[in-house]
Amino acid sequence: MGIHEGHRQRLKAEFLARPDSFPDHKALELLLFYANPRSDTNPVAHELIERFGSLSGVLDAPEEEVQKVKSVGEHAAVLLKCVKEISRRYLVDRSSFDNIIDSTGTAVRKLRPYFFGARNERVYLLCMDGKRKMLGIRSAGEGSVNSVSITNRQIAEKALALNTTNLILAHNHTSGLAFPSPEDKATTLRLMRFLSEMDIVLVDHIILTDDDAVSLRDSGFFNGL
Repeated sequence: MGIHEGHRQRLKAEFLARPDSFPDHKALELLLFYANPRSDTNPVAHELIERFGSLSGVLDAPEEEVQKVKSVGEHAAVLLKCVKEISRRYLVDRSSFDNIIDSTGTAVRKLRPYFFGARNERVYLLCMDGKRKMLGIRSAGEGSVNSVSITNRQIAEKALALNTTNLILAHNHTSGLAFPSPEDKATTLRLMRFLSEMDIVLVDHIILTDDDAVSLRDSGFFNGL
């Protein structure tokens, strides 16, 4: 391992250990690794920040101006512009209300396509953050007609992978009747208690058929739990 490789590994480890307090010039140095895989990018990072005044100044600078800095080529200029654009899109997405799950109807509209044409029972998780913004919908299992087995571990792994704070469990009944069974209710209680230990709130359990949907919360099952 060369001197640069060892330094880069140490810098990556430092960043992963404390990203919030990682200095701007080091963050820029780390980013430039991916545009210049062989050279020492520390002097380039310092020169960029000195020339443009700050990390934000570097990201705001036109690519033709960025390329005037020694050792900054087209790859680095494009990478910096891409980082700014991705950051913009991230902020727009995070502040959007398009994916706020504010009602059972909204949840059902998001979930229904995942059960379209299903011949077997399927289980899906609608994962949300603390503001009920949807983080994603993940499959948690599929079984034979009229039965599907899910475990606490399966649910936890899927939920934690998306940093879920609020969760809606959903599954379908191939019988065409969305009425919750005793097993459905028992599963709801079991998961609610298990997930609460990981600070995840089970917001609802929705049962879907081709033309109907029943929310256990709206049906009063969650009252007093």
